[in-house]
Amino acid sequence: MGGKNGAGDEENQKGKTASVDLGDFIIIKEGEAEILMHAQNEVFYNKTQVNNRDISIAVLRTFVAKRKEEHEALPSRKTETTKKAVEEKSSEPALEKEPLESAMGSEKSNGDCEIAEDMDEDGSSNISEEPTNTTGLKHQRELKPPRVLEALSASGLRALRYAREVEGIGRVVALDNDKVSVEACRRNIKFNGSVASEKVESHLADARVYMLTHPKEFDVVDLDPYGSPSVFLDSAVQSVVDGGMLMCTATDMAVLCGGNGEVCYSKYGSYPLRGKYCHEMALRILLASIESHANRYKRYIVPVLSVQMDFYVRVFVRIYTSASAMKNTPLKLSYVYQCVGCDSFHLQPIGRTASKNTSVRYLPGFGPVVPQDCSDCGKKFNMGGPIWSAPMHDQEWVTSILSDVKSMKDSYPAYDRIVAVLTTISEELPDIPLFLSLHNLCATLKCTSPSAVIFRSAVVNAGYRISGTHVNPLGLKSDAPMNVIWDIMRCWVKSHPVKAQPPDQAGSVILAKGPELEANFTRAVASLSKAQAKKVARFLPNPERHWGPKLRAGRQITSKHVSLLGPQALNGSIDHQHEEGEEGEEGGEESNAKRQKIDESASDS
Repeated sequence: MGGKNGAGDEENQKGKTASVDLGDFIIIKEGEAEILMHAQNEVFYNKTQVNNRDISIAVLRTFVAKRKEEHEALPSRKTETTKKAVEEKSSEPALEKEPLESAMGSEKSNGDCEIAEDMDEDGSSNISEEPTNTTGLKHQRELKPPRVLEALSASGLRALRYAREVEGIGRVVALDNDKVSVEACRRNIKFNGSVASEKVESHLADARVYMLTHPKEFDVVDLDPYGSPSVFLDSAVQSVVDGGMLMCTATDMAVLCGGNGEVCYSKYGSYPLRGKYCHEMALRILLASIESHANRYKRYIVPVLSVQMDFYVRVFVRIYTSASAMKNTPLKLSYVYQCVGCDSFHLQPIGRTASKNTSVRYLPGFGPVVPQDCSDCGKKFNMGGPIWSAPMHDQEWVTSILSDVKSMKDSYPAYDRIVAVLTTISEELPDIPLFLSLHNLCATLKCTSPSAVIFRSAVVNAGYRISGTHVNPLGLKSDAPMNVIWDIMRCWVKSHPVKAQPPDQAGSVILAKGPELEANFTRAVASLSKAQAKKVARFLPNPERHWGPKLRAGRQITSKHVSLLGPQALNGSIDHQHEEGEEGEEGGEESNAKRQKIDESASDS
């Protein structure tokens, strides 16, 4: 927190922290950070999110290293650009301003619009502050430690772990609009010693207003809300510097996975479909929404890692500014047509390009990609989207993150889980959106299921690629078209006959057609990934029972929460209330006031 700010209210807060009775708190240690948690659920904390925090730290470490590499590669390009500008300036004395502007514009990766955007609020320009001489360029562009904003900090555990565990990190700003949470965060900052006090500062503020009033100020912005991040996205994409990182979590999976399609459309601008791939579609809907918000400010995103774990999705994207590159956005988005009778799905790109000589034209996508009725089973299509259909991982980043995690095993409390997830992601086909479920294919045909190895071998032998997915252990990504997939299944059913089904069912219609492709089920070398061949664990069970979402802060734990939290949490809450009741009978007015506050918050919720 801002121990250096010297504000009177912060001094009072320090006094309050010093007078805290540690007997009222539980000390929770995660990684190198420790926090004090009150038993009454006043400030939100979820042990399950250790996976989220660990993988965020791993990505942040890689970002710091890549950012340094990118900066070290800049001086040579900048020197050449500046020399050229100086030569033009000397040869054209009448045009003094243009070379300077072109030099400064080309130094930025932000495109043509950046000169206007670098104006101060009072209208004065910062361009004159940039020296054009090549000797002072290296010192003038010295790389500063990355600044991190945790927009919704609660107890501050994530911010504290960033500050204590990520080498080379700069200032970490932790925000919350709940006074109790800010008090807890400041208490935890002081509890973690001088390193935390020097690097982490806590503020009581609305994250949306704070990010809007600090445009392009933070190298990393972390959004991890309780529920949907949609209301924070517009301000978040403006607060990240050019080339910075936005980390974003969404826990409203029922909405994103098609439980409430109209709500998803109102929040994210996309309509979800309820297929087996719904969790990956949730990731791609979130990416498309972030891209949409970024485009409004001539910015665009480059995903480096997108993860679905436990009960949430988490994306890590870099944000850049370029009016010209932003034009490629329609090429990265697609609508999805999902057959209601079988598992066939097809993607309809929103845009396309047409090249002529050196010019490129951006045009609407060709369509429709499907007929009115499914060509496989004759049923209708549901349409969803638009979704992000470009790659949602950068495999170079994934490899770097995975190697970094393996080299620092003791630094990650959830090491086994995040290594399993990253290993599976590293073997995914990056350019294939969504996936098929082998069990669903067999359920449609009412046939016995081939083993994953046999099915994958048939796809490989047919000349196509296939991989697993980190989202679903039964999911299969492939570039094989649906007619090839169904031909493979028809060949399988020939040797594994099924009972006769009503002729109007989707499976009967599919099997009524003969296969055009003769499938080869001979085991292929590429049918297993490297991790599968080495028998590396890829999908681990939950480490304990009731591993999932927790109650919103301030809500009183009652018997209806037993299925979510377990009986132990309920008994602990009752015992704590009983102890407080005894203290109240002894005349503790402060204890009564606390109970009254908790009762009021419970009734409000």
